[in-house]
Amino acid sequence: MTMSPAATPPSAVPEPKPATAADIRAALAAGWSDFRAAPAFGLFFAAVYVAGGLFLVWVLAASGQIWWTIPITLGFPLIGPFVAVGLYEVSRRLEAAEPLDWGAVLGVVVRQKDRQIPSMAAIIVIFFLFWNFLGHMIFALFLGRTAMTNVSSSFDVFLTPNGLAMLAVGTLVGAGFALVLFATNVVSLPLLLDREVDFVTAMIVSVRSVLESPAVMLAWAALIAAALFLSMLPVFLGLFLTLPVLGHASWHLYRRLLGGPG
Repeated sequence: MTMSPAATPPSAVPEPKPATAADIRAALAAGWSDFRAAPAFGLFFAAVYVAGGLFLVWVLAASGQIWWTIPITLGFPLIGPFVAVGLYEVSRRLEAAEPLDWGAVLGVVVRQKDRQIPSMAAIIVIFFLFWNFLGHMIFALFLGRTAMTNVSSSFDVFLTPNGLAMLAVGTLVGAGFALVLFATNVVSLPLLLDREVDFVTAMIVSVRSVLESPAVMLAWAALIAAALFLSMLPVFLGLFLTLPVLGHASWHLYRRLLGGPG
């Protein structure tokens, strides 16, 4: 992890193992253990994410577009992998019995700019922006002819037939986007941190991991989505607990499926 990309030879492409419910339980237990072992790191990286979410809501409120909080909030977890790199590194160090040093951990995060993770980050940003574009399109398609002068103070329009249809279609489209991103990112980001592979290969391996055990991996995706959504309801504050635990757990699930036991 401390070698430069130029000095590190390419890694062999790992073969994904089938996931089981026991893997999910073990990964969550290990994630909770890592958070308890290094709470300061978990709270720090969660704070970055929470601050970003609150800033986004503030921008929407200041611009008079607070009604976009719902679709933005639904899409905001998609950028969680930006924060996850630091949590992965903490879990890797705990696993390898390496010292937890702020300079070393943050240094690893910074050094990812010279590796493959920025390419993955660009893809996530493009997905996030495209989701917001589609959100505007869906909004205009169903409610474009509705007078929206009072939408900032009343959400009654969303309870109309067109409003409910818009919410249903938007939820389905958003779920589709989230599923694609989950499949391409669930193990690719920890894989890119852990080994020297290109981001396209990492995405393919990630999708193969999902296809290897679709029911278990979809259950993992549903658990993550539900936990993050519920955690954002109290002004994003629940993320101070769920984000570090899920981030650490994601590392251990990756290790169980691709890199040996977590």
